Amino acid sequence: MPPSSAFRSVNALLLRPRLTASVMSTQVAVAVAVAGIGAYALYNNRQAAASSDKPIFSSFGFRSLRLHSTELINHNTKRLRFELPDPNQPSGLSLTSALLTVSFPNGRWLPVLRPYTPTNDLNEPGFVELMVKLYPGGKQSSHIHSLKPGDTLTFAPIKELAWTPNKHQHVALIAGGAGITPMYQLLHGILNNPEDQTRVTLVWGVNSDEDIFLGDEFSALEKKFPGRFKAVYVVSSPDARSPHTKGYVTRQVLEKAGLSASLEKNLDTKVLVCGPPPMEKALKGTKSFVGGAKGGVLAELGYTPDQIYSF
Repeated sequence: MPPSSAFRSVNALLLRPRLTASVMSTQVAVAVAVAGIGAYALYNNRQAAASSDKPIFSSFGFRSLRLHSTELINHNTKRLRFELPDPNQPSGLSLTSALLTVSFPNGRWLPVLRPYTPTNDLNEPGFVELMVKLYPGGKQSSHIHSLKPGDTLTFAPIKELAWTPNKHQHVALIAGGAGITPMYQLLHGILNNPEDQTRVTLVWGVNSDEDIFLGDEFSALEKKFPGRFKAVYVVSSPDARSPHTKGYVTRQVLEKAGLSASLEKNLDTKVLVCGPPPMEKALKGTKSFVGGAKGGVLAELGYTPDQIYSF
């Protein structure tokens, strides 16, 4: 998931000492950054303990949570459940929110920061759950996959798109790979709210059939909410007997999924995108100060920039 503006601000703050090398040495800068995170995390954990009547992520701050359990859900993705300090309180996160994770894997001096989207019901008390895909050479994903029950990880909340029920008649969720997690969070938030009647179409592009690790959940939701939710899968390297479309998320795939903006049912559609940079570039186009902007697939389908949001 691409970093939000909040993530970029935190990252810039933590790395700022590197820009002042003429004033202080790299070693001192690193020590300041590490000490700053440690002190801030300690302060916020104490504040949370003193204000246990409020959900832990109802305000910004670094919090350390203990890993309760892990589950391997396919060849490279784990589901990890972390314990909240108050088993009777939910996390305090709202639709849509992510968590910035902070770690020092392999004795690193500088922290590794990566945002991940919780995938359990945000109203569930006592736990927050992540689905983390292991990337070859991925510093944070490798560290998180190495965690065992009882280990801790530090988090800070990041607010994304503020979702308003029924603001749009239809929302199109276009995900690539691990970009499915914010879509999964929002989809559950919409369908589990009896007052929200928004229709949802999901298009998920993956590498292999095995990567569709939420297929059973989405199939159950399609049956439970007929006419309101539809899932479409696109597989770049499908199995020989795969029932899914081979290839990538293209204009033709989106048109076949019924996502042309010219259709009357899509006149009030919000398009949410989350995936690898090449996919997002193809969908949204490019911006350039020299030579102007180049429209992407979504523009070709008739969507305007204000209808599109990237996680």
